[in-house]
Amino acid sequence: MKILMVMTSHDELGDTGNKTGFWFEEFAAPFYTFVDAGAEVTIASPKGGQPPIDPNSEADDAQTEATDRFNKDEAAQKKLSSTCKLDEVCVDDFDAIFYPGGHGPLWDLTNDEQSIDLIEKFWSKGKPVAAVCHAPAVLLNAKTPGGDPLIQGRTVTGFSNSEEEAVGLTEVVPFLLEDELSAKGGHYRKVDDWQSYAVQDGMLITGQNPASSEQTAERLLDVLRAMI
Repeated sequence: MKILMVMTSHDELGDTGNKTGFWFEEFAAPFYTFVDAGAEVTIASPKGGQPPIDPNSEADDAQTEATDRFNKDEAAQKKLSSTCKLDEVCVDDFDAIFYPGGHGPLWDLTNDEQSIDLIEKFWSKGKPVAAVCHAPAVLLNAKTPGGDPLIQGRTVTGFSNSEEEAVGLTEVVPFLLEDELSAKGGHYRKVDDWQSYAVQDGMLITGQNPASSEQTAERLLDVLRAMI
């Protein structure tokens, strides 16, 4: 199994003057879920190199077994620091694509033409597409080969309006993900704030929040194993 993980390159939290990026646990948990299952993982981002980590996700209370493992794993740290650029990626080299969240993707990957093109090519080739937390935003502008919104008529989840309100960023983010997923025709589903929840609709797998990262990765592996 060869899995492409796509990270944000955006590090500015709107006009607050604060930093953002990807959420550490949402990368670390899926990364090790894939690696421990024997998958070969490649990491890419729009700009290449070290993607920005949301500093809040490095706080003590945000650490998990997976983040602790990563902080002791020099090989994994080197791999993350040298992501390839999206324009260097060939869809035929991979079996699936996975997007970790954090607020960063709301600003860059949502509208990144190369990312959108990758998603559409994975989808058209019948390869699974997965995203967790804020990262389902990357699906908003992707279309099916027939030209319809990719998520139209499909069950999806992602960071909820109430969770965004709980972290105090409702007026900072460029849009509310729950609202936009519904506006594009997605059948949005959620559970209580901060509880693990992932949904699969065919080749599309989405997770609601940071707690859902490992479950989303496991769902993706289940789909890949069923395809072998």
